[in-house]
Amino acid sequence: MKKFAISLTALLTAFTLTTKAQHGGNAGHEPTKNPPKILFNKQLPTNLPKEQVEVAYVVYAPGEISKPHRHPMAVVGYVLEGDIEVTFEGVKKTYHQGDVFWEEPGGLHNQTRNLSNTKAVKLAVFLVGAKGSPLLVPEKSK
Repeated sequence: MKKFAISLTALLTAFTLTTKAQHGGNAGHEPTKNPPKILFNKQLPTNLPKEQVEVAYVVYAPGEISKPHRHPMAVVGYVLEGDIEVTFEGVKKTYHQGDVFWEEPGGLHNQTRNLSNTKAVKLAVFLVGAKGSPLLVPEKSK
């Protein structure tokens, strides 16, 4: 597990230092106006044959608030630009450019809110979990 954590940290660092990703469309039920763009998808080594890692680029428009959803995979988010308020499992936290956050697999991501009404928030999101898992699953309305 320690090797995995070190590898994920190295991947996160390398990605944030080198990426200049362009946002594009992606089919699915995204909770934001701008659908996440998958930048990287890799099945993990043979000792973890049913696991994969994905890297997504996510943009929240000025003032945008996401719809409730769950991520089947573990999530490590990195704030590339902007300030966001994340409510995960009912706990509200604020993150700024350069901050990193963690979300447990399957937990309720109540919402993410872009705190600016004039600038977009840009995130690099790293997901690790079962091969073939969707990026997210929208929460059903009650």
